[in-house]
Amino acid sequence: MRRAAFLDRDGVLNRLRLENGVLRPPANAEGLELLPHVPEALALLADRGLLLVVVTNQPGVARGTLVRDDLDAIHARLRSLLPLHDVFACDHDDGGGCACRKPLPGLLLQAAALHAIDLPRSFMIGDRWKDVAAGRAAGCTTFLLPQPHSERTRCPPDHEAPDLLAAAREIVTLL
Repeated sequence: MRRAAFLDRDGVLNRLRLENGVLRPPANAEGLELLPHVPEALALLADRGLLLVVVTNQPGVARGTLVRDDLDAIHARLRSLLPLHDVFACDHDDGGGCACRKPLPGLLLQAAALHAIDLPRSFMIGDRWKDVAAGRAAGCTTFLLPQPHSERTRCPPDHEAPDLLAAAREIVTLL
């Protein structure tokens, strides 16, 4: 069994853009912009033997605001830029009745089954309470990168860090 760092995508790995007062994920691969120090943080985690697995809600597909081919292209570009082991995306909307949409742990459970991941010895890093709740439900140690949209009181994390690099450094001390 291997350890993993599960990573939310938007707001953790890549920048969100403000559009009409609403934070939006990239609409295509060309719009993907990594946040500062992300490659360094992931290299630190990978050097410690952690699998790097993205787990992301992408309801734009179900809502018709994102084409599946664009989502696949975004993830292909992300894989070309970062040492990711795998990417799991829920493309359902709220109320879709799926088990994969965070705050449910379905994406983490799928990844664990496919890659023999030891969930209690793994970490979930996200910028929203739903990421923390999914990690907690899967049995992982959770990290929140707090933002104004985090709603941190809905599901308090095990740890908080100002950015992914700080979280990676703290994870290294926990290993």
